[in-house]
Amino acid sequence: MCMFVSRVLRGVQSFIMSSKYNVVFVLGGPGAGKGTQCAKIVEEYGYLHLSAGDLLREERDEAGSEYGELIEGHIKNGTIVPVEITCSLLERAMKKSEKDNFLIDGFPRNQNNLEGWNKEMGEKVNLKFVLFFECPLDVCTQRCLDRGAAGSGRSDDNIESLKKRFETYMNATMPIIDHYDAINLVRTVNATGTPEEIFEEVKKLFS
Repeated sequence: MCMFVSRVLRGVQSFIMSSKYNVVFVLGGPGAGKGTQCAKIVEEYGYLHLSAGDLLREERDEAGSEYGELIEGHIKNGTIVPVEITCSLLERAMKKSEKDNFLIDGFPRNQNNLEGWNKEMGEKVNLKFVLFFECPLDVCTQRCLDRGAAGSGRSDDNIESLKKRFETYMNATMPIIDHYDAINLVRTVNATGTPEEIFEEVKKLFS
């Protein structure tokens, strides 16, 4: 009888885990190459890439959005949009996709994001690990400026916004990476090479 109950409990636990969204957080400084590598992971492993920043920009550009002006103010100032808005956009996109495996890029970016995510989504997801692209700030800066010069269409690819974004990243996001590192959930990749070289390291984490 005990063995039967044990098997049932294991089965229930397995079902609960399988019914959750599988999530990999993707973090790194502005220009660290998160988007480029996420595109490669999607192609190779079939994950759905959700960029918190892209979702916020889409919501900002949506005609009649109640959050548009608020989001644009935060983007221009290099500050962080309220977590409730970001979580709702992420969950909406996950439900709409009808998929199970997700890369969430550029989130959580601060302690408020982390607490909000745990409150709103903690019971709905299985966090596999945090993929951290480590890249010197001078390299990141040049990549962003080059991207802006090439017509990225982003209002924050300029030196004034970048200074604020890097300050936010160092003061608010690095402690989140440290938090996950302390519980052995961070997988660090050196992001200074070519996209192809970096992806060779990324593949070792997903294979």
